[in-house]
Amino acid sequence: MASNVVKHKAIPLEVREIVTTIEKAGFQAYLVGGCVRDFFLGRIPKDWDITSNAKPEDIQGLFIKTVYENVYGTVAIINEVTEDPTLKNVEVTPYRLESAYSDRRHPDKVTFSNDIKDDLQRRDFTINAIAINLSGEAIKDIIDLYGGIGDIKDKILKTVGKPDDRFTEDALRMMRAIRLSVELGFTIEKETLASIQKQSGLIKDISMERIRDEFTKILMSPQPKRGIELLHETGLLKHIVPELEVGIGVTQNQAHAFDVWEHLLRSLQTAADKNWGLDIRLIALFHDIAKPKTKGFSHETKVITFYGHEVVGSRETRKILERMKFSRIIIEKVVKLVRWHMFFSDTEQISLSAVRRMIVNVGKENIWDLMNVRICDRIGTGRPKEDPYRLRKYHAMIEEAIRDPISVGMLKIDGKDLMEMIHVKPGPRIGNILHALFNEVLDKPELNTTDYLQKRAIELNELGDNELQILGEAGKEKKEDVEEEKVKEIRKKHKVV
Repeated sequence: MASNVVKHKAIPLEVREIVTTIEKAGFQAYLVGGCVRDFFLGRIPKDWDITSNAKPEDIQGLFIKTVYENVYGTVAIINEVTEDPTLKNVEVTPYRLESAYSDRRHPDKVTFSNDIKDDLQRRDFTINAIAINLSGEAIKDIIDLYGGIGDIKDKILKTVGKPDDRFTEDALRMMRAIRLSVELGFTIEKETLASIQKQSGLIKDISMERIRDEFTKILMSPQPKRGIELLHETGLLKHIVPELEVGIGVTQNQAHAFDVWEHLLRSLQTAADKNWGLDIRLIALFHDIAKPKTKGFSHETKVITFYGHEVVGSRETRKILERMKFSRIIIEKVVKLVRWHMFFSDTEQISLSAVRRMIVNVGKENIWDLMNVRICDRIGTGRPKEDPYRLRKYHAMIEEAIRDPISVGMLKIDGKDLMEMIHVKPGPRIGNILHALFNEVLDKPELNTTDYLQKRAIELNELGDNELQILGEAGKEKKEDVEEEKVKEIRKKHKVV
């Protein structure tokens, strides 16, 4: 049965060789944890973990290059040349027993064991407590003491043993349960979910860096909206990002079908559905974070207002991201785009110069991401999609604003070069020569070389002022015609006028 479930040859050669080396030395070796779970799910494992009755010093003695710098017995075996370029090292850990977890995160004491059953009983979830043995040319054995294979089949996530014990040992497991649920599309078993709700306050004992990492994985899952909802339902969110919960029940104006909370979660889910990165997902989640603080009512227009929520929101977002210890690069980009997310409104009221100013504000490198935030924001209101014409118009205006203008600056020589070469003072004559050269280059781009332009500039300088002016004016007109044609091409491409 085992060989039908897990394909032996799908396991990288390097992993199989490590297992063989350990077993040839007289020890046991099993693949265990997430890599085995992923095999049963038909997924490609990201990490490879092996457990063995060999002690750390035994493992180190079997391989040329290893790293052993922890108190848990884990030895990393370094593969400098691999069949799989993503496979840099494989971790081998002795069977072990663990004592109490005083800090809610790490065992106070680790004892090595000779029985794999001891190792499996300390693991977090049943789906991660399955071990497979690779002896010989086929998979020899599967050890599934806690029904993990059945839980994988039923898409159920539950702890090994009593949930209270597992979460008291390591409080981060509560977030990991939610993360695995939304990554894999599993339902958290009732007793396990109830335990998280009861023990949620223990998350305060976990470092913010570890919380941030699990939070990030939840955001990067296929179902981040459900992930945030589960964090809220279990009581974990109020210890992580309580600012989000303030938006629950905060109604908005007629443009929105949902309260602030639901709008932010739907905006986030849109970013996930489109497979956009962490930065866009964070912006989508936080872009309206300050609406509850800025909510007002206009007696003149009889509508709800949120004046300045983007400015206040950028400050709130910075506090949240800094508290969660996100990288400086992520913080600066997310804060900047939260600040400017309100720019796009009616395309008929936005001028090209306003678009250019916005590009200066957010940077060319961020302007298209700002457009993606716009899409998340709009779909998050309850509208199925951005209006096709408006979206095309936005794209056309941005493309027109960021493109390099047609100008004599594209020539391989400039006015200063000309003045030094032909000894002419600044004035109309220099401009006319440059425009005359530019006229030729527009027709034949291959002429835009320093050698040709220098020789041709000397020839043009021998012309009289009137003749040279005619050539210069022709160059200016040609430049304007080409410029206009480029704009027409952009608008035609986006099907806008």
